[in-house]
Amino acid sequence: MTQLITEVKSKLLAGSVQLAMLFVTLMPQRSQAATCADKSIAGGVECSAGTGSGSDLITNIRVITNTLIMVVGIASVVMLIIGGFRYVLSQGNEKAVTGAKDNIVYAIIGLIVALIAFAVVNFVLGQFSATPKR
Repeated sequence: MTQLITEVKSKLLAGSVQLAMLFVTLMPQRSQAATCADKSIAGGVECSAGTGSGSDLITNIRVITNTLIMVVGIASVVMLIIGGFRYVLSQGNEKAVTGAKDNIVYAIIGLIVALIAFAVVNFVLGQFSATPKR
């Protein structure tokens, strides 16, 4: 039974990582190819200024961290469900009941940590992306 649970955990982790990689891969990317018709020095300076905003880096960091936090949250919920199944299928075995309860507690702690991390990351990145007051 523990070998089956270990196998399920490893497959869920591998699937979560693959899903996160697929999500990041399929996200739309902006291309900022410059088409500068003016070949003078002033035109080159204007062309090199770029068209992106200064918050592109913060936006990318926010997307990456939120994706990772989402993966951690999904893993916590899956582990909570697995712990529930282990608890139900323990058949009164004290060692199995204790392991299932620990699994449920750790999954809930992981979910709480993921929610707090989501709030903190978005708050901090919101402070960096705020426009300065003049």
